[in-house]
Amino acid sequence: MVAAHPDDEVLGCGGTIARLAQEGHQVYIAILGEGVTSRYAQREEADKTMVATLRAHSHKVKELLCAKDLFIFDLPDNRFDTIPLLEVVKIIESLIERLQPEVVYTQHGGDLNIDHVITHRAVLTATRPISGCPVKKLYAYEVPSSTEWAFAQFAPAFRPNVFVDISTTLDTKIKAMQIYESEARPFPHPRSPEALRVTAQRWGSVVGLVAAEAFELIYSLKHSIVKEET
Repeated sequence: MVAAHPDDEVLGCGGTIARLAQEGHQVYIAILGEGVTSRYAQREEADKTMVATLRAHSHKVKELLCAKDLFIFDLPDNRFDTIPLLEVVKIIESLIERLQPEVVYTQHGGDLNIDHVITHRAVLTATRPISGCPVKKLYAYEVPSSTEWAFAQFAPAFRPNVFVDISTTLDTKIKAMQIYESEARPFPHPRSPEALRVTAQRWGSVVGLVAAEAFELIYSLKHSIVKEET
């Protein structure tokens, strides 16, 4: 699972991560950006304590969701467009080679946040279906306060076609988001506990579930079955 910022992993698929972990799957989280530094005029002016706290919160979230491991990088918050795309791609390629994932979840390509857009592009590049790539399925997730705030003005618009039942892990998702004290917001903000619950219930109602997370399937590969001659 690849995220641009600390909290995107929870907002986008926190319930799914918790469910997959409960089912015995090994789930890895990669967070590319440092977070919070864009709130300062200059990155160098950022409070390093806040960055360290956010990193510590990411580790607590990883433990709560029962993910196998967490990888954190230090790309400049909301400034991914100031570094070569190739550098981002190489980070992800290295993780793909090391972890050999068959399924990858990442940001949606039509989000308002530029870091989300670049993360999506980099993941799509790093997981291109060439010989030797282990990835068989690639999903994009929405991030409340970014995906919907693009108001479908940036292509592609988020069109979910895969839904994961998080009826039993929704409370864990909300609890995980509350760990990110600097990123959580009070209602009616989209990142508030109330809004996150309503969003999950809304997607659940679309497919007859109590609560769900929505994803857009980017691609799904199936190997052909070759029958041996007898």
